[in-house]
Amino acid sequence: MTQDQHGLAMSGAGSAAARRYDRAIDELLHFRAEVDAEAGAALAESPDFPMGNVLAAYLGLLTTEVEDARTARVRFGAFRRRIDESRLLPRERAHLAAVGALLDGDFLTCGARLAEITVAHPRDALALAAGHQIDFFTGDARMLRDRIGGALSAWREDDPHFGHLLGMYAFGLEEAGHYDRSEEVGLRAVELNRRDVWGIHAVVHTYEMQGRFGDGLRYLDARVPDWSTGTFFNVHSWWHYCLYALEAGDVDRVLAVYDALMSDGQSCMELLDAAALLWRLHLEGSDQTVRWRALADAWPMRVAEPFYAFNDMHAVMSYVGAGRLYDAEKLIAGREAYVREPHPGVTNHDMTLRVGLPVCRAITAFGRGDYAAVVDLLYPIRHRVGEFGGSHAQRDAVQRTLLEAALRSGRHDVARVLVSERVNVRPCSPYNWLKQAALAESAGDRAAAALARRQAAALTRTALAD
Repeated sequence: MTQDQHGLAMSGAGSAAARRYDRAIDELLHFRAEVDAEAGAALAESPDFPMGNVLAAYLGLLTTEVEDARTARVRFGAFRRRIDESRLLPRERAHLAAVGALLDGDFLTCGARLAEITVAHPRDALALAAGHQIDFFTGDARMLRDRIGGALSAWREDDPHFGHLLGMYAFGLEEAGHYDRSEEVGLRAVELNRRDVWGIHAVVHTYEMQGRFGDGLRYLDARVPDWSTGTFFNVHSWWHYCLYALEAGDVDRVLAVYDALMSDGQSCMELLDAAALLWRLHLEGSDQTVRWRALADAWPMRVAEPFYAFNDMHAVMSYVGAGRLYDAEKLIAGREAYVREPHPGVTNHDMTLRVGLPVCRAITAFGRGDYAAVVDLLYPIRHRVGEFGGSHAQRDAVQRTLLEAALRSGRHDVARVLVSERVNVRPCSPYNWLKQAALAESAGDRAAAALARRQAAALTRTALAD
């Protein structure tokens, strides 16, 4: 019997496999691609090592890539057939049950089982990391906060991964709306480990949600070497950088970053970042057809079958941006057939039915210029789009689509409500004031429009000068 670096017993692992497992957890918490090699090395040393097989399964299932999930399913099934589960430790059996739920497409049950593991074993870093990702994929802000917060008292500040726990906790605090505390905890996480990209990410999200784009640019600029290379999170970090640059009105810089670092995405995560960025430009009338065409070509194999509705939305964005409405409508038709069939316990089925399909239909309607239909589709679900995962910052693409459609369709009543909400939550956002100007202009109030535009310009100057 061996122990992992956090003092938890593990069966079926020799000392070499246990060391490789510990390294893999470290790489995972750093978001480094080496996690796959270390996990594979652990299994090469001890093929039936339960926690090694559990880790490999989570790695395959949490990429949201269909092929990765298929491979994980085959390998984990073979492992389970080789072993006597009754001889495993209770924590290991609990992980097998959590992985089993995830293999069945039941994100919610997996998350609940991982939470039970954390209650009994709050120092199980894998249960915390996997559970945190499940909470992200399901848009559960409360659990993003409390899953980690409930375990923190079992960790010491001198634990080598305490900072990573703080980084996860900071992100949960941000998604739950505790921005002051999120900034404090996130900064502390990065102080403990300057290359904690998830901690940096939490701080960046906090500034985004507060409209502090100048602070965000300065924060990222000051530590470029810490977040821009060496992890599989680089593109997403650059996406955040581009959001700040867009708020500042620097489209040239956004496109330069896109072309250099985002145009050849190799994963669903990278492709959806690229689509989400180009879609924001599309909403503002920026013609990026050439870039859209290349991006649209990368999606078909990844959305050939239903797997994660959040990915579907970004594929549809790409098809619409490229002018391939037929492909968007084909994907939607496939998902409509999918939801007509029963899929008990499959989280993506409900995500697709309740949020994914209405959003995809709305994006396609936007591409057709049917802005009234966009409003009709999105306004009723605008407060529950979190059900299909992602962060507030990512889902803002949906809210911006609704606002732009309300303005273009002449639905001034809806646009007024949406702009008022945005301005009062983030009064320092130039984008929000520019939409206030567009609303005033459409109502014929040129004086109010001019004042709003001046406010947007002043905010930009002040933020970039500080």
